[in-house]
Parts: sequence; structure tokens; C-alpha cells
Amino acid sequence: MTANELFEDGNRLFRDDLYWAALLRYGQAEEAGMDSALLHYNTGVAHYRAGQHIRARESLEKAAGATRLRVLAHYNLGLNAYALGDMDEALDWFRRARDQEEKPKISRYARKAITRIRRAQREADLVATRAEERREERQRSFGNLDLYARVGFASDDNVFRTPAEPYVDFSNPDRPLIVPEVRSGTYLPLRLGARYIINSLPYEGFYGAYRLAGRYYQDEELENANAYRHELSFGNEYVRAGDERKREVYSAFKITQVDETYYDPDDGAAREVGGADIGERFDYLRYGPELRLRQSYGRLTIGTVLIGQLRDYEDVEAVPSYDHEYFRLGLHVQYRFRPTSLLRVNVEKSSRRYSDRPSFDLDGNRFITNPTLRYDYLVASLTARQRINRSMWFGFEYERTDREDRFVGYNDYVRDHYGFEFRWSPGRRFDLDLDAYYRNYDYPNAFAFNEPTQAGKTLETAQARLSASYRFMRDLSLVLDARLRDNVSNDLRIQYERSQFGLSLHWEP
Repeated sequence: MTANELFEDGNRLFRDDLYWAALLRYGQAEEAGMDSALLHYNTGVAHYRAGQHIRARESLEKAAGATRLRVLAHYNLGLNAYALGDMDEALDWFRRARDQEEKPKISRYARKAITRIRRAQREADLVATRAEERREERQRSFGNLDLYARVGFASDDNVFRTPAEPYVDFSNPDRPLIVPEVRSGTYLPLRLGARYIINSLPYEGFYGAYRLAGRYYQDEELENANAYRHELSFGNEYVRAGDERKREVYSAFKITQVDETYYDPDDGAAREVGGADIGERFDYLRYGPELRLRQSYGRLTIGTVLIGQLRDYEDVEAVPSYDHEYFRLGLHVQYRFRPTSLLRVNVEKSSRRYSDRPSFDLDGNRFITNPTLRYDYLVASLTARQRINRSMWFGFEYERTDREDRFVGYNDYVRDHYGFEFRWSPGRRFDLDLDAYYRNYDYPNAFAFNEPTQAGKTLETAQARLSASYRFMRDLSLVLDARLRDNVSNDLRIQYERSQFGLSLHWEP
């Protein structure tokens, strides 16, 4: 058979819905010397009908180079991209088919296809749509004031993160046998927040915000586990979205006060040194600027974060202070392969520089004559997320952290983090979140109990959190939280298991 005869036989097979057989004939026609736009077009459509969308795109793009087939090829490339699930590419091809004047009928079909895709995109994420509606309702009701409050009741089976079994404290020269007492109890979790925005320009606004987070234990014997955090921030936000571009800039100055007790995990009592109470050692004031930028170009998003903080801890005369400077610089790149899947790469560099706390030397001693402590961190992470349907998605994360102790490297470590997240919103009222991670620390130089006679320090942590919320009123939700954590280490002072369960009301007008 000649090339033309093979091509015509392929067309006959295509009309009989025998697409694989037609593709065989089209391939034979090409091998026989035929190289025409019509052959590429028919091959592309046959691949599309056979479900081979990548090959269909290649053939149809070749056919689009011919003037007489350009419009038809653009429209079919839109159909092919839609079948692949790439709505952005489909819209691009349909717009080209819509904007031509040679074939009005194809233009009408393309316009209808664009309308269907736009409608589907608006309905794709019901959770985001509901959140936007609630935000608009708040703005109509309160102007630019956002409020939220969350209060509840929770249980904790290991309040002070107490080791699960007796151990010999090798950090003490007397080597005492410690018999920890695990304490359980109930507490009130509390979260409050307010944020007010003044829109001084069309895309820009100045805001002030306040947040409170804390927990209050009911038993007086557990009050050392109480903790509170107050944060006041003010800054500027700029958001401007174009056709396929979006720019976001957030800058703020934050002031945070943290109040918590420096307690002994073995019995929950405030720590003492030489008879002096140092329980307030962990109270601190944190303040400094923060800048976040995010730029989107269609599927590609690039962002950066810059943070500088001073942390002023409560002065206690018996021991060195935890006062330090904290700096962080990060860059992330995110790419959406399809509307339902994305990949994100993040790299961060940070540093903690203490002003009073001496470093450890290589035998685990911390002499007052040692240089002050400085830790530098390098973090690289990879996150992948996949949407299953309109109401469900999941993601995986891998993160590697390299910490450098700048004195002699005693407290160096490399940490591998493996994370999983799952979100499900089966209805307009119900949301389910599941997060879990596993972390493995590799200390090349540190010893368990900071004692050279012991083995090298090891640490593994695992945590799982489940949160389910049910919105029974427009502004009011009932939230169930469960959290499990397990620390495993040969330094038995920091090995513990803990589970927390809570039920709370969340109000967000």
C-alpha cells in the first residue's frame, strides 16, 4: 500500500472507532514518507480518543503550524489539556480558538468550554469559597475588624513531660537513682485574637493585631505547667493580583511576651540551684521585624522570608541567661504541575547567638570561661501535595536540618523529618485534619547526660495530631483535638510519652 492508501485506511478505521488500528496505519503512512499537517492532526485526534494525551499534544502542536488547521488544532489541544486535568493550559488553548475570526462555530464552542472551566474552578475548593464568604461577611459587619476566640476543656496524661521509668542521673556526680512521678490532669486551652486593617490604598493596608494563646491547669499542684503567650504586631500588607500573576508582601514588627515555668520534669517543681529559685528563667520578651514576599507567575510561585529578633529572658543570678539574637532567611519555590498537585522546595538559613550562655566543650563540660553559645542552622525541605477531589487532599514532606555548634561542635546534629498531612471536608459543616511526623536526630559528638562515660546521644520523636470540627452555627464551631507524642532517647531525662485530648468552642464572626 502507498502512503496515501495507508492514510485513507487509517481514516476508515478511525470512523469505525478503531483508534489503535488507525494509529498503526497513520504510523505506517508516516514511515512510507507522508509528512503532512493533516496526518499529524488526525494522529493527534486518534491519540486523544485512545487516551494517549501526551502523544496527542505532540501531534496536534505539529498540526497547529499549518494555517488551515491551526484553529481546529488549538481547540482540540484545549480538549486534550482538559482531559489531562491541566485547566490553565486548557484555558490558554481555548482562548486562542475563541479569539480567531476564521471559524465562528469553533469560537462559540471555545467560549462555552471556557465558561464551563471557569465555573468548575469556582466550585473546585468549597472550603476556600466558604472562607472567602465568611471573610466578606465579617467585613460587611465589622468593617475591617477580624475577631476569633477559642476556649475548651482538655486532658493531659503527662503534664510535665516526665520520663516513663526510673533512671540513674549520670549528669549528677553522686549518680542518684531518680524515680519520676508522672502527673496527669485537665486544663483549659485558650486562644483569642483581633486584627484591624486600614486600607489606605487600593492594594495596600496598614494593620494592627493581638493574639493570646495559653493553657491553664485546674489543679494547683499542676500550676507550674501553665503557659501564656501574648503577641502584639503592626505592619503593612500589599496584595495585587493580575491575569495570571499575584504579588503579596507582608511586613510587620512583632512584640511577644511568653510566661512559663522552668520546672523539673521528674516532679514538676520549679527548678532551684543552690537553694535559689530559677523557675522564671524561661519567661522572655521577644521583638523584631518580619518580612514575607510571595510572587506567583501562573503555575510558578517564588517566596522569601526575613526575620530578625531579640529575645530578652528573665534574669536569674544563679545561672547564665538565655538571652539571644535570632536571624532567619528563607527562600521557597513552588510549582503546580496540575491544578490538583504541587511541589514545593524550601531552603532556610538561621542563627541563634547567645549573649551570656557558655558553650559546651567536647567532653560535655560547660565552663564559664568558654565562648558564648552560637548555633547556625541550614534547613532544606521538599513538600508534595495532591488533591483527590474537591473536598480531600493529602501531602508528604521531607526536611533535613543541619545544626552547627560554632565553638567545638559538641551539640552539632543532623535531623531528618518525615511528615504527612491529610485534609477532608465532606460537607459544608464538617472538617477533618490529620498531621503526623517522625524525626530522627544524629548527634556526632554529644553524649547522653553530657557525660563522656555514656554512649553517644540519640533522640527520636514522633507525633500525630487529629482535629475534627463541626460548624453548627454560622460563627460557632465545635472542635475535637487529639495529640499523641513519643520521645525516645538514651538520655532518659528527655524520654517520655504524652497524649492530650480536648474539646473546645471556636467563635469567628
